[in-house]
Amino acid sequence: MKEKHLFLFIFIYVIAVFYLSITTAISPHEAKIFYTSTEIPSIFMHWGSYLIDGFLGLRIFFILFGFLNIALFYEVSRRYFKQRSDAYQATILFMFLPGILTATTLVNVSIIVLPLVLFFVLMYEQNRFLFLPFVMLVLFFIHEASIIFFVALFIYAIVHRDKKLFISSTAFLTAFIFLAKGIEIGGRPSGHFVEIFGLYATVFSPLLFLYFFYAMYRILLREKKTLLWYISFTALAFSLLLSIRQRVYITDFAPYVTIAIILMLDVFNHSVRVRLPEFQKRYKRAFFIVIASLGVSVFIIVFHQSLYLLSQDPSKHFAKRIYQPYFLSKKLHSQGIECYNDAHGRELYQLRYYKIQPCDN
Repeated sequence: MKEKHLFLFIFIYVIAVFYLSITTAISPHEAKIFYTSTEIPSIFMHWGSYLIDGFLGLRIFFILFGFLNIALFYEVSRRYFKQRSDAYQATILFMFLPGILTATTLVNVSIIVLPLVLFFVLMYEQNRFLFLPFVMLVLFFIHEASIIFFVALFIYAIVHRDKKLFISSTAFLTAFIFLAKGIEIGGRPSGHFVEIFGLYATVFSPLLFLYFFYAMYRILLREKKTLLWYISFTALAFSLLLSIRQRVYITDFAPYVTIAIILMLDVFNHSVRVRLPEFQKRYKRAFFIVIASLGVSVFIIVFHQSLYLLSQDPSKHFAKRIYQPYFLSKKLHSQGIECYNDAHGRELYQLRYYKIQPCDN
């Protein structure tokens, strides 16, 4: 793969991101953040809506974070691969992950966390330790689930006898415990263990997630374990363990598992390149099947609105919670109605964004 191919896919990615950001109606999650939260995602949403009207304004800062992610991911990839073409390929796979594509276009704290994680890994690999405490401090304050990240650093520091990393990660873990921050743990054994596999399948695409799981396990058994692996594997292990007892929010773990694309491609390349050309064919066929399934997932995401409109039963479509309030508000405005009483939960905030208030007010 050549550099021109990378730029071609970046161009397609930019078009897809802006198309989705402009055409996708405000989601229930976004609406609730916009009207009820005082945290960083909400602040960026209000700043963006002040600068630019419409859906794009709500998401413009998150789009910029998404572009920053691509640049940082490429820089990290270059340090892990000897061939630059492998870094190009890893970056293209990363940017078109369903989880990355949707996180860039829909307001999500994970798209803010991800560049910090990538920057930390990049600075650590370059032995620029001066920046690391500042990155850790920012992560500590903006993402309560970053305790996963600090646990990974703690384990890595012990195994690799890194005193500086051990002291700093221990300090932040102690702060998490002392301030009672982090992921809430509770509940009782339930059916969420199966659900977490479905969530990961939506982040990676189904076949790519299976390979992610295989790559993590293979590295655990016999491959070199890098800082990237410790971060991704710790997040995966935590999510699976927690899902036994409670519902898991995939946005808490996505920033830490998606960076494993580098490891997955590295494992695949080693499997292929140690074999003679005549024995590489089945690996390459499997690769194209996985990429085809990823392409299908990307197609569904990019054209989800059209698929919703063409659906025979929109009430069963995965995007119904986004578009039902949007089209309802259009219908009410066309009839000169400015209030509605049958909305509940987050739908109230969506209708409020479209200037439809409860009639009781």
